[in-house]
Amino acid sequence: MIIKLTQAHILGAFISYLLGDFIVPFVIDFSQKEGLVDIPNARKIHKNPISRLGGVAIWTSSILTFFFLVLLSYYPYGSLLSGILLGGSLMFLLGLIDDVYNLDAKFKLIIQLSIATIVYLLGVKIDTIFNPFGNAINLGVFSYPITVLWIVGISNAVNFIDGVDGLAGSVITVNSITLALIAASMTPAQPMTTLIGFILAGSMLAFLTFNFNPAKIFMGDSGALFAGFLLATLSIAGVMKGATLAILLPFVVLAVPIMDITYSSLRRIMKGKSPFVADAEHIHHKLLKAGFSQKKTGAILTSVADVGGDIAPY
Repeated sequence: MIIKLTQAHILGAFISYLLGDFIVPFVIDFSQKEGLVDIPNARKIHKNPISRLGGVAIWTSSILTFFFLVLLSYYPYGSLLSGILLGGSLMFLLGLIDDVYNLDAKFKLIIQLSIATIVYLLGVKIDTIFNPFGNAINLGVFSYPITVLWIVGISNAVNFIDGVDGLAGSVITVNSITLALIAASMTPAQPMTTLIGFILAGSMLAFLTFNFNPAKIFMGDSGALFAGFLLATLSIAGVMKGATLAILLPFVVLAVPIMDITYSSLRRIMKGKSPFVADAEHIHHKLLKAGFSQKKTGAILTSVADVGGDIAPY
């Protein structure tokens, strides 16, 4: 298939990377001075306090890049764009407040459901599901709960895998590039999805420069929820709006976060615990306990994400 990339897509990734590479050191310095750091405890694997405001750099570089491209007249017109940018910014703000004040998990879930509802009303929705035996099934009234579940689920799934240096950032980078390339290869092409995917990838690569083991900064809830929300909504606005079979592609592309949140939630429920209570039994924790280093654990799970991207047809 033909991948239809434009100058704006390349510029988006390049500019967001440069901005992120410039902003991250200032965020690290500010976090250390203000005490906005992640303190080690029994559940965490790092030994020293580390900045937890990486999401500030990721969001800032992504948004500034988008508006800079608008000034250059590279505006990707699309009815779903406002919902994605607004919802992503609201998710970032929720995560930032949580990074600073440590919000209650149930309260965060309520706000996430509210944000997903706003985005749904702005047109970002899953209308149909793949039917292997015939025409696609129109979801009707079930469109709302399935869309909200997908957005909130993927947003939190990305947050769940953010437990090893470089892991979440690497998986997000692979997933965003994959979704962008799929959107660029579809007929008709999805330029809006492609552009935002490349912008996110550029911002995440800049963040990863300072997040690989030993990490100098974590993305925190602000970065994980923002990136997870973008992956969820880009998969809806781009990939799922294409061919009928495309409804299955996000499950392949986003295999790592989906596997982890499914495994973690079911495990906690079977033990009679709340699925929202954090623990140290995620897939990456299992690999660490099996003797793999942080670097090898990140490489293994990133490879799984890469395989999912390779399987997806462009």
